[in-house]
Amino acid sequence: MNEVSITTETITLGQLLKDAGVIDSGGAAKWFLKENKVQVNGEADDRRGRKLAPGDVVTLPDGAAFTVKRSK
Repeated sequence: MNEVSITTETITLGQLLKDAGVIDSGGAAKWFLKENKVQVNGEADDRRGRKLAPGDVVTLPDGAAFTVKRSK
C-alpha cells in the first residue's frame, strides 16, 4: 500500500489523487472520479472535495491503494 503524507489535518480526495500521481491536475479529478469507481475506506465516493484524514484508505479500480499519513 502506498502512503501519501500530509502536513495539514486533512486533504481532499482530488488533491490526494494529484499528489499520488494518479492525475495530472486538480481539474482532472472531477472527470477521473466520474469515470472510475474509487473507494474511500471501502465505500464508493466520487466527491473530489471529500476530506480525508490520516488513516483513511483510498482504493482505485486497478487495486492500487493509498493511505493518508500525517508527517511531522
